[in-house]
Amino acid sequence: MTFDTRHFRSALGWFATGVTIITARRSDGELIGVTANSFNSVSLDPPLVLFSLDRKAYSLAHFEDAGCFAINVLREEQEALSSLFARQGAHKFENLDYEVWETGAPVLSDTLASFDCRTRSTHDGGDHIIFLGHVVRYRSDDHGRPLLYFRGKYSRLQDIH
Repeated sequence: MTFDTRHFRSALGWFATGVTIITARRSDGELIGVTANSFNSVSLDPPLVLFSLDRKAYSLAHFEDAGCFAINVLREEQEALSSLFARQGAHKFENLDYEVWETGAPVLSDTLASFDCRTRSTHDGGDHIIFLGHVVRYRSDDHGRPLLYFRGKYSRLQDIH
């Protein structure tokens, strides 16, 4: 069988994921952030989570140097925010409400959940780098619905049949 990467990517699209914005503070103080759906829990004790970032991402070196990051799980009505952080360029944090917790990474306001993490390790993930983070603080909202990504586009829970 010939391995068809396009077909493989399409097959992976059948797995619905939540949408997150991963944020950090660069060594020069500038705030950075990217949209990612490659987030999951790893361990409860110790509290560990992970996300992966494309090796070609402009911000990769900055996330590696930061030593910490925040994961912000988006609500279904935050599609525009997700699209903003999916694009390269500055001024993503302009007119945006956020807090700073223990690590110094920006924690976005009004998300379904946020996790403030210290980078525990990074790992080779093929064309991605996997960031393993130790959660030092978190919050979650008992209300609201998640923004989902399914078959190459944003979705909502009621859209998936």
